[in-house]
Amino acid sequence: MVRDALAPHLDVLEPGASVAIAVGSRGIAGVAAIVRTCVEEIRSKRSSPFIVPAMGSHGGATAAGQVEVLAKLGITEQSVGAPVLATMETIHLGRHDDVEVHVDRHAAAADHVLVVNRLKSHTSFSGAVESGLAKMLAIGLGKQRGAEELHRRGPAHLEARIQVAGRVLKGSLPLLGGLAVIETPHKSVHRIDFLRPDEIGGQREAELLNEAKTYETRLPFAQLDVLVVDVMGKEISGTGMDTNVLGRRMVRGMPEPRGVDVTNVVVLDVSRASEGNAVGIGLADFASVRAMEAVDLVATYANALTAGLQGVQRAQLPIVLATDRDAIHAAVLTAGLSDTTGVRMARIRSTLSLDELMLTPNLATECSDLFEPVSEPGGPSVLSFGADGSAGAWPISGGRA
Repeated sequence: MVRDALAPHLDVLEPGASVAIAVGSRGIAGVAAIVRTCVEEIRSKRSSPFIVPAMGSHGGATAAGQVEVLAKLGITEQSVGAPVLATMETIHLGRHDDVEVHVDRHAAAADHVLVVNRLKSHTSFSGAVESGLAKMLAIGLGKQRGAEELHRRGPAHLEARIQVAGRVLKGSLPLLGGLAVIETPHKSVHRIDFLRPDEIGGQREAELLNEAKTYETRLPFAQLDVLVVDVMGKEISGTGMDTNVLGRRMVRGMPEPRGVDVTNVVVLDVSRASEGNAVGIGLADFASVRAMEAVDLVATYANALTAGLQGVQRAQLPIVLATDRDAIHAAVLTAGLSDTTGVRMARIRSTLSLDELMLTPNLATECSDLFEPVSEPGGPSVLSFGADGSAGAWPISGGRA
């Protein structure tokens, strides 16, 4: 898919030309293979590709941290065949329509720039262009200074500011174009399209975003008393947990997304790939000590402050209890139920993994036409725990949504 999309657009490359491939911090399906194929195709034109981390303030807002984020995604010089040039230094491209525009120093010095990103719903706003190539260009390649500037006035203005910065960058950078990745509901690659510079942030990207949204999965319930999330992480979502799955954005002044209404959210752990950045932990109401032990407040607050208004509530700490059992029981007891035996509770591995659910019996009956059961009554339960209070193991998978 990568070769078919990219190869017809590489005739403009000159032998020896440097090509910056901008790559973000998300766990896109097959991202290392996608980047490696880009490198191979560019080298076939006798040009010189290199990788640029395009992830704003992620990785603790340090160059070394961003290299480590890419390594966790399987992207290193050895794995993709091109050097990784990381810096937090930017070139200031001036003030345009009240937006200070910045761009990564290495990308600015390249002969050509190619951006690679997945298209998906944004976790803070809804619009024609949300998470994708335009955002990576404006915020990702803007590094911490550019990301802070674009987030400064909150998500209500973010799409317009991304478009302003995008127009400046498209006029200033030798932009080759972008690869837009659309994933299936099971998080494999559905299609990869090449977008010309004029199509990034335009109608073509908007059309592909609409297509991508048709593959995004959501919880099949209108209301839950408790949602248990086994793990949150930056490779899962920019907010650790996808706000469109949770049905809560937690940004002052912004409406919540349509979907499930969850009374209490419990998070049990933070992924190792997050490197301690748990900026979305404020989306949860309860957490276990296990989750909090994985939090690096310096990395979390660096990301939260860069995100401006939309980062404040999401970085606030939930009620922390000693074990998974304590956190889940507290969520049930405070869900406003007169009879807790009828609790509507679901457990998911992460907001990126919704093809398998653990459900209380009432919910299992409610969505029996959507899921194939993989454990019999009396098997693993959403309310089963080990002797140490840890949440019980998932059943061995035998069916999917």
